[in-house]
Amino acid sequence: MNTEKIQHENHKLEKRLCREVGRAIVDYNMIEEGDRVMVCLSGGKDSYGMLDILQKLQARAPIQFELIVVNLDQKQPGFPEHILPAYLTRLGVKFHIENQDTYSIVKRVIPEGKTMCSLCSRLRRGILYRVASELGATKIALGHHRDDILQTLLLNMFFGAKLKGMPAKLVSDDGQHVVIRPMAYVNEKDLSRWAEIREFPIIPCTLCGSQENLQRKQVGNMLREWDQKFPGRLENMFSSLQNIVPSHLMDRKLHPFETLAATGVADEQGDKAFDEEPLPTAVVLPPMSSGSEGKKPVISIATAA
Repeated sequence: MNTEKIQHENHKLEKRLCREVGRAIVDYNMIEEGDRVMVCLSGGKDSYGMLDILQKLQARAPIQFELIVVNLDQKQPGFPEHILPAYLTRLGVKFHIENQDTYSIVKRVIPEGKTMCSLCSRLRRGILYRVASELGATKIALGHHRDDILQTLLLNMFFGAKLKGMPAKLVSDDGQHVVIRPMAYVNEKDLSRWAEIREFPIIPCTLCGSQENLQRKQVGNMLREWDQKFPGRLENMFSSLQNIVPSHLMDRKLHPFETLAATGVADEQGDKAFDEEPLPTAVVLPPMSSGSEGKKPVISIATAA
């Protein structure tokens, strides 16, 4: 691929990332006039990408808002504590490094070989809430993307027996903060590619990232396999989180099943005489007549009648 082609593809990726982040911000009213957004930077590709795109949007947004970057140094052995301050200073962005030895607490409490993520997350969350209050932040921005949200949905289904995901915007469990996920519409493949293009100084998580058999990693691998074998499946799964029909689930707290009675009025949301919903079927279209030698047939998605 020549240089001009590479630059064109990189520009398309940048536009797509800005568009998807901007769309999520607007859809969920994540950032408002005068907000002070605390951008949580871990040193991984996702949070680097979030900061990078937020800075681009900040420069062209019709509203004024402030970004302040916060990193929690958890005192993991070998953590390169100089990398983030040097990078953020070079960017010219406001930042705060919070030093808290959560590593020792986790190692002391969690038995050897057991998953550390749950306790580590709780400790980190509490510290970030405190720091947000001290800095006067009105929003806390986390770098979770579309694939993280789908992983959480499946993990809660498989292991928590709950139909629960990871919302794009929520009030913190202490009731004091609004947490936003500007990357909610962005897929991980785009973020990985953007990290390569921008050459972010990635810092691996040696505390939990080395635990290769985590359930989240297994679910993530499953989603990636689906994405390769069944293009469009992850997009449909994500869209389903925004198209919920409580009457066709089974939660009695969300729908009054106990008091349902025939009304004599037709209802488009009804079962339609117990028919199953039509599902998309793959239709193989013939290849184009010219210049198509050696190419795979085109797959189109149509709805079964």
